Amino acid sequence: MFKYPMRVRDYECDLQGVVNNSVYQNYFEHARHEFLLEKGVDFSALAEAGINLMVTRIELDFKRSLRPKDDFYVSVTVERESRLKFVFIQHAHRQSDDALMVSSRAIGVAVSAEGRPMVCGDLERLFD
Repeated sequence: MFKYPMRVRDYECDLQGVVNNSVYQNYFEHARHEFLLEKGVDFSALAEAGINLMVTRIELDFKRSLRPKDDFYVSVTVERESRLKFVFIQHAHRQSDDALMVSSRAIGVAVSAEGRPMVCGDLERLFD
């Protein structure tokens, strides 16, 4: 399982002193991109070639709140949903006690330069 470490920055928190809900999407997106790189899939190179990886749906389940300066990691696994769709399963865990903070399920698809969903051979290495 891929794990990407991070730290909460003060400006990511709201008036209640916890990470704002919308910030978790940034955490998860960054971890997905790092996961892709680790697997040899260069997100920006695909975009330059006219292949765009698009998120079509995201589900977030909030369990606990991260706070300023919390160290945490995001785990990433991927599953095939169909011939064209893939699902990133992600979890944010606080480092100090490994507590599950937020879970995410992001469904994605590769899209051609013409905007049509397509099979992307580069993504096959995610399932090796």
